[in-house]
Amino acid sequence: MKEEQKQPLFQHHRRRVAAFTRKKFTKPAAYAILLLLSYFLGYLSAPSSNSQHDSPPVGPKIAQNRVTQDTAAADNDHYRFTTRCGAPVPSKFVRQTILDRLFNGNSPYDNFPPAHATTLLRKKKIKGWGSNGAVFENLIRKVQPKTIIEVGTFLGASAIHMAQLASGLGLKTQILCIDDFRGWPGFRDRVRDINMVNGDVLLLYQFMQNVVHENATESVLFVPFSSGSALQQLCEWGVFGDLIEVDAGHDFHSAWSDINRAYKLLRPDGGGVIFGHDYFTSADNKGVRRAVHLFARVHGLRVQIDGQHWVIHSP
Repeated sequence: MKEEQKQPLFQHHRRRVAAFTRKKFTKPAAYAILLLLSYFLGYLSAPSSNSQHDSPPVGPKIAQNRVTQDTAAADNDHYRFTTRCGAPVPSKFVRQTILDRLFNGNSPYDNFPPAHATTLLRKKKIKGWGSNGAVFENLIRKVQPKTIIEVGTFLGASAIHMAQLASGLGLKTQILCIDDFRGWPGFRDRVRDINMVNGDVLLLYQFMQNVVHENATESVLFVPFSSGSALQQLCEWGVFGDLIEVDAGHDFHSAWSDINRAYKLLRPDGGGVIFGHDYFTSADNKGVRRAVHLFARVHGLRVQIDGQHWVIHSP
């Protein structure tokens, strides 16, 4: 019964109770009648069980099924990297594409360093981890890459090493370095002599200084953004690599995302190689190694080991 229908009926019964109590009854009988009337009026004034605000109870099995479905949907989301890549840019146009897209068509090394940073930079500060491993020469000799994409650059040690190797082999290789050049919390405790100005660590400028010092400005360009956004954008622009190194975040989620996005950028005609560092770390099978093996298992690929590096060849 709707509330607006109950109200007049409720008032009507109250008037009847008042009239009824004015009559003379014995006390026990009156108490019994009043008790019955109170119960009846309480029943009438109770909210309807058919109210639109009510909902049927959810049993434990139904609730568990919903949780299972939500978990499965969340798990599937980890495998979805759905960005559609653009038509491949010919390797000879890759450098100019980056210059046009990011630097108004000009080299960022022109007139470097700016006056305010000159006294803050070291002439050369090239530091890395595993940056001179044999894997670099092994893969460059094998793949003969025209375009290399490096995810995680820091001060450019491995990028400069690859540029020197490619040059020594007579290759005209363009290397694109993806990094936001912010480092990580506490990195200045491990890497000294990196200056800070108003909260801005000068990693990008020191990287550029290193590239300039090694005369590698024609072969090494940088894409100064986070790995996720940069890899997605290169995909949309159609910038692919023959050889891709992944060496940015070392936790599972960062490595998993970078590997999946980077693999999409291997040259479409096959024969490309993706590889990375920190396969053997204290994280053991909870970081990079776990991400590498999960990726390989999902895509039916084989993981090879070269020193501290993992290597996956595309079909």
